[in-house]
Parts: sequence; C-alpha cells; structure tokens
Amino acid sequence: MKREQWKSQFGFLMAAVGSAIGLGNIWRFSYLAYKNGGGAFLIPYITALLTAGIALLILEFGVGHERIGSAPLAYARINRRWEWLGWWSVIFVMFGIVLYYTVIIGWCLNFFFYSFDLVWGNDPNDFFFNKFLHISSGPSEIGQTRTPILIGVIVVWFFNWAIVYRGIQKGVELANKIFMPLLFILTIVLVSWAVSFEGALSGIKAYLTPDFSKLSSPEVWIDAYSQIFFTLSLGFGIMITYASYLPAKSDLTKNAILTAFINCGFSIFAGFAVFSVLGFMATSQNLPISDVVRESIGLAFVAYPKAISMMPAGQLFGAIFFLSLVIAGLSSSVSIVEAFSAAYMDKFGGEKKKIVTVLCVLGLLGSIIFTTEGGLFWLDIVDHFLNHYGLVVVGVGECILVGWMFKLEVIRRHINKVSSISLGVWWNVLIKFIVPMILSLIIIWDLYHELEQPYENYSWTSLILIGRDWVLFTLVAGIVFAMRPWKTDLLDQEIVRKPSE
Repeated sequence: MKREQWKSQFGFLMAAVGSAIGLGNIWRFSYLAYKNGGGAFLIPYITALLTAGIALLILEFGVGHERIGSAPLAYARINRRWEWLGWWSVIFVMFGIVLYYTVIIGWCLNFFFYSFDLVWGNDPNDFFFNKFLHISSGPSEIGQTRTPILIGVIVVWFFNWAIVYRGIQKGVELANKIFMPLLFILTIVLVSWAVSFEGALSGIKAYLTPDFSKLSSPEVWIDAYSQIFFTLSLGFGIMITYASYLPAKSDLTKNAILTAFINCGFSIFAGFAVFSVLGFMATSQNLPISDVVRESIGLAFVAYPKAISMMPAGQLFGAIFFLSLVIAGLSSSVSIVEAFSAAYMDKFGGEKKKIVTVLCVLGLLGSIIFTTEGGLFWLDIVDHFLNHYGLVVVGVGECILVGWMFKLEVIRRHINKVSSISLGVWWNVLIKFIVPMILSLIIIWDLYHELEQPYENYSWTSLILIGRDWVLFTLVAGIVFAMRPWKTDLLDQEIVRKPSE
C-alpha cells in the first residue's frame, strides 16, 4: 500500500499551521494574556514555546517521518506494547474533541449569517443562551436538538468529508493552501479595521500593558504551558500523521519552528483585533474594559455581537469575523478526521473514501448530543477532561516512550540528517526530563484544583459520568483497537527512511 505524500513542503506547512491555528487562537489566547499580566504574559508564553512546544513538535514530526506512520503505527514500530497510546490519542480526538468542536464551528456558521441582519438584537447574551442555544438547567437535562445548530453541524461535517475524501494532495493540502492565506488576509482586515475604532487604543493597552507581579503566580505559568501544548495540536496524533506523508528529504526542524512561530504570532496578532473591539465597546458605553471582557465562548458570541451592533458597517465586520472563525475551525477539524482515518488504514487497510464517509457519518451522529439544549454543559465538561487529562497524559507518554524506552538518539540523528537546523543534546534533555516534568505538574495542578472544588461547580455525578467516563471509554477503546490483529503488513515492513547508524 503506497503512502500518500504532500505535493510540496509549503502544502505540508500550511496543513500543519492549519491544524495548529484554531478557534482558541482567536478567542482564548487574548483573554489569557489579559488575565495573566498582559504583555508580561508573553514571557512565560514564549518560555513555554521554546522549552516545551517546539521540542515536542519536533519530536512528533521526527517520529512520524522516521517511523513512517500514523500515531498507532509509529508507536508500534517503536514498541508494540505502546500501540495503545497512539490509538488512544486519535480516538479521544476523533470521538471526543472533534464532536463538540464541529458544533462550535456550526455556531460560528450560524452567526456568520446572523451578522448580515444583526439577528441577535439589543441583547446578545439573551439571544445566544436563551434563544439560540435554548440552554437547559444543567447537564442532566439534555432537552431537544436545536435545529439551526444541527443544520450548521451537518454543513461542517459535509466539508470535513468533502476535503478528506479527496485525499492528501487534492483535499487536505489544497484546502489548507486556500484556507490559511484567506484566514491571514481576513485577520489583517479585521485588525486594520478594528484599530481605527474610537477607544481601540485603550483596549490594546489593556491587552498588552505588562503586570510583572502576575509572573510570581504558578497559575500564570501553568496557563502558558497549557496554551502552548493545546494550540500546537500536540498529543492529537495529527502532527505525527502529517509528517509521515513527507518525502525522505524534508526539513523537519525548520518546518516545526515555522509552524510554532506562525501559530503563536497569529494568536498575538489576532488579539489586537479582539481587544480593539473591546476597547471600542468600553468607550462607547463608558465602562471599564474589565466589564466588557468575556472568556472564550462569551467573547465570541456575546461581547463581539454586541460590539458589532454598535459599530458602523458592523454587519460586514461581523461576517468577516465569524467567517474567520469558521475557516480556523475547519482547518483543525479536517486534520483530526485525517489523523484517525490514516491510523485505521495503516492497521486495517480498506478504501480511504469509504472509511472517511463512515467516519464522518459517525462523527455527525456523535455531535448530536452537543446540539441539544443541554449540549453546552456536555461540551464544557468533555472539553475540560479530554484537554486537561487525555492530551497531557499522551504528551507525557510520548516523552516516556521515545525518550526512555527507545533510543532517542535514533530520532535525533534522523532529524539532523534531513534538517537544516541541527538539534543538540539539549533537545534530549528537554524531551526526557523538562517536558514530561512540566506536563506532569500540569496534571497534578489540575487534579488538585479538581478535588478542591468541582469544575465550574458541576455535580460530581455529572463530572464523573460525562467527563471522567468519556476519558476512560476512549482509553479502553484505544486498548481494544491495539489488541486487534494487523490486517496490513506495514508493522512488519522494513522502515525505508532508516537513519545511518
């Protein structure tokens, strides 16, 4: 079975950047920066990028390229007993994260159309939570499916299917060659437009003014490392899969560094648009900036719609903003579908088009629970557990598997052989000691706060049955998939891109 390949290094870079840049780059980073010391937050953020983010991204590129396989195949080629780790990562991302992620993209698609008529009226908060979501009293009250949201989700899953169905070169690569430049252009338009608003400078000042006293708080550093880990799609199995499609001569370290800095630079740049608009809102309503700042979902679907209603030509600005979110979301969701379909084909074979079709139908069905009146609560709980425990545990597992149970030098020599920027022994130290220690601290920190007070004051029953059990279910599924016999001969094939010993 011949492995697909990228048509160009640029196509691979755009796909990797597309996977990394998602909804959180636009709405989560700027809020974290504001909360954690403004400009001072860049110190722990860049520190996290240099000491953990790039190192782990290079590791995933190196493993995928040297072992020539998706996450399960690559890990199995290192140690057959660790195949489960690769399956767990692609399963909880495919049958967890992307199920609710497509629903949020569906919200953005709805709001893209709502922008033209400012459908949310004078009270975006009431519109979003009560009229659009028709939110129930809690996670135990699932309620009915919200038709506008379901329609949006169907459209999103159709795009996922249509892109991945066409393969690597004609589907994923081509889509990202269109999506990423378009997203960058739209973001430049948003920033250029937003900074011209009255009060924009006060918003930018709130965004960037350094408060160095915040740096003494461990939570600020935990937030920085967590954001870097999540924003680079580490632990998803995506970057390993994407690197496996690269030709033998590929500059891994340069591509990893470019991916990381383009992703993080985009986050910082997009923050200027976000806070310029919030500054405009604060000035227009004669309120302090702290009164108009909202976290994550509230920022995109409550604060921004309110600002859009207040600004001249707000309909066009709103349409561009929500279109940017749709594109950022799609480029990430496509990569998740590709990662799982590649893993399935590596082990069980089959025709990719059929596998992708079945996968997208199952994905759509799985997303339905998040389109219900209680969907927001389910989304919040599942997102918290999968991101804070599933992904981070996989990251630690990667470092243990490659750093301690395999000759890390084999991967490092391979990376140096094909890359323009050579890795020193410092990289070994980061992978074997620094990165797993930091990720372990994040897990301990999260567990401590979880036990101290239930997440968002949800009942323990909801957290256990929805959050914990979702993580455990995907873990068991990963183990079951790993135990199934290989239907292809890929595991036993000699690896072509073997580094010189």
